[in-house]
Amino acid sequence: MDTLEAIRKRRSIRRYTEDAIPKADLETIVDAGRLAATGSNRQPWNFIVVTDRTMIERFEVSGAWIGKAGAVIVVVMDPVSRWWVEDGAAAIENMLLASTALGYGACWVEGDALPREALFKTLLGVPTEKRVMALIPIGVAAEMPTPEKKPLEKVLHWERY
Repeated sequence: MDTLEAIRKRRSIRRYTEDAIPKADLETIVDAGRLAATGSNRQPWNFIVVTDRTMIERFEVSGAWIGKAGAVIVVVMDPVSRWWVEDGAAAIENMLLASTALGYGACWVEGDALPREALFKTLLGVPTEKRVMALIPIGVAAEMPTPEKKPLEKVLHWERY
């Protein structure tokens, strides 16, 4: 699947079949995150891939549906970098697109994860000075929603708003 097709097909998937994801595919997905653009090439990230079913179920405090994912990638950022939020967002989007390109469903979980950051840091042994930015549950999609998007002519402006 080419990049533009992956962009067109990417959806936030919250229903999975519970099938396992091959380690090689998870490494490919994380590598896509590692290759994201980063301010001053700081690369302020680490990625924790969780495939243990018991641990994945611990993430259900951020959404009961997460427990059915085949894996969860935890995005850990170093806030010492001036651009850690932007860099993390770029890495996450790359991983979401890579997941789609490989035929998996994924979802960016941040708002429901941040209030539980201390818990996740403890569960995963994340150093206190680092930040858990997001969880990315990934799995074989059990659904493929088709949300309506605004037409291009409603959001595209030339030269001025």
